[in-house]
Amino acid sequence: MDPEVSPHSPDEETVLPDQIPKYQRSMRSLNLLATRFVKLLQEAEDGVLDLKEAVRVLAVGQKRRIYDITNVLEGVGLLVTISKSVVKWTGTALGENAHELTKRLKDLKSELEHLEQMEFMLDQQKLWVEQSIRNINEDCSKYPFYA
Repeated sequence: MDPEVSPHSPDEETVLPDQIPKYQRSMRSLNLLATRFVKLLQEAEDGVLDLKEAVRVLAVGQKRRIYDITNVLEGVGLLVTISKSVVKWTGTALGENAHELTKRLKDLKSELEHLEQMEFMLDQQKLWVEQSIRNINEDCSKYPFYA
């Protein structure tokens, strides 16, 4: 078969009938695995999870991938290691603080709008003061004062 005419992209995996993979490629992506791992952590009792259990539940072939994810989450402060294979979630629970964050965002947008209006008003006043100074200087040059 001519490689230039091949309908398959180089990223596609070729699956032979006797080589059917357990999971599709998209199901093995690190992004999906990380998402599923975080969800598992958030659902764990008190946010404490045994990594051996996570490997089993998530059906991960390589434990290293789970440890890569835990290292990143620990690095950004969302996870703490309790023991060698036990971690605790320290981030927010799913949906927690959503109402507060929405309210805060609304308040900040309102404050920004108010500040932009104030800035516009101050810019106008600055222009008026500058024009007034020019007018005074011109008037003074027309009428010199002698003492």
